[in-house]
Amino acid sequence: MQDLSERGEAARNAVINYSDNLVKVAFSYLKNMSDAEEVAQDVFLAYLQSAPVFASGEHEKAWLIRTTINKCKNRLKSGWFRRRAAMPDNLGELTRDEHTVLQEVMSLDVKYRVPIHLHYYEGYSLEEIADMLHSKPATVGTWLARGRKMLRSVIGGGQA
Repeated sequence: MQDLSERGEAARNAVINYSDNLVKVAFSYLKNMSDAEEVAQDVFLAYLQSAPVFASGEHEKAWLIRTTINKCKNRLKSGWFRRRAAMPDNLGELTRDEHTVLQEVMSLDVKYRVPIHLHYYEGYSLEEIADMLHSKPATVGTWLARGRKMLRSVIGGGQA
């Protein structure tokens, strides 16, 4: 059991280390930067409240991503949620090609979009993604293959 100061320090380190990742994962679900940032805040609040103990930094990151995914799913199910702006204007230093690919990834159905994001943007293996999404690795592999095929057909045969 952690005392309050240890919990606060652990949460502060988690925010520093993982906030960008969580916002990106949430954005891949919600397609709205404001909502993605709110979900990330909710995840860190849950982190503070539940005070989980992790075996490693990777375990902590996986817990945070899984919690982010669950909170996004809950938000998408809620009656008041409406999708707003499809893409933010401030995506930083993306090249034109990277921006085009990101737009196409974001246009995919969530079951293809999220595994592609987790695999290519976050660097997770099929097994790790399957664990996070409560699916089989073969299913995740199928989603990745179908998502890549859809991207190739739209982008014109480029590397996806």
